[in-house]
Amino acid sequence: MTRRTAIATAAAASAASAQANLAQATSAVANPNDRIPARGALASGLTLRPAEARGKADHGWLRSAHSFSFANYFDPEHMGFEALRVINDDWVAGGGGFPMHPHRDAEIFSYVLKGGLQHRDSMGNGSTVQAGGVQYMSAGSGVTHSEFNPSQDAPMQFLQVWLLPNVQGAEPRYDTMDISSKDKDGKLSLFLSPDGRDGSMAMRADADIYAATLQGDQTIDHMMGDGTRGWIQIAEGSVTVNGAALRRGDGLAIREAGRLEFRDGEDAELLYFEFA
Repeated sequence: MTRRTAIATAAAASAASAQANLAQATSAVANPNDRIPARGALASGLTLRPAEARGKADHGWLRSAHSFSFANYFDPEHMGFEALRVINDDWVAGGGGFPMHPHRDAEIFSYVLKGGLQHRDSMGNGSTVQAGGVQYMSAGSGVTHSEFNPSQDAPMQFLQVWLLPNVQGAEPRYDTMDISSKDKDGKLSLFLSPDGRDGSMAMRADADIYAATLQGDQTIDHMMGDGTRGWIQIAEGSVTVNGAALRRGDGLAIREAGRLEFRDGEDAELLYFEFA
């Protein structure tokens, strides 16, 4: 059985179990007014993007794994998902980095996992974001920038993510955010959204983007919005989502909205994208 088949089987079994448990709990209540409210059907249409199937690049100072087609890696079956265009899992050696280069009409963020990431751009911005932080850039009508590991000795690791914008030729902008361990401990912490609600950074893409960590008996239940689709990217550790076991580097596409159950985290850190 392939991991993709196992995902589909686990999701179906989890949905059947949830329906059976709900029916049993409801029938056990004597007073109909006291019945347990339905929690909503589990999300379905799950497709695994296994970590080991990603494109790979090794430039010495940079080791990268590409969830979608990027640079010299091209796979017509994996060009993106909804507004999501790039997820690169990057390891950068001490002193390594990307010199000044241009971008246009792209929503780009870097989610730092280890070490620090130093940014400079043609708008005059300069910052160093440490592990747990996010830097966001809306390239808009055009911008050049550089990204480097400020440490000369220790490597750093981050997820670089690109999304397609919902407007073309806008004025470029840049922002950063530190997501505290407390904010994402056992819960989804919103850090990018179209409207900048709940303290998130406002971005020009039709997606809400969350970070979460999960350990031991912690659980997260999330009800997707009607008609939305989702993507889960495992940044560290392992976790179970709707009965599907996911590990570091795995991605999971969700094509049918419903309830998401995050369980059994082992040093898990993840990003969750919800697309309108």
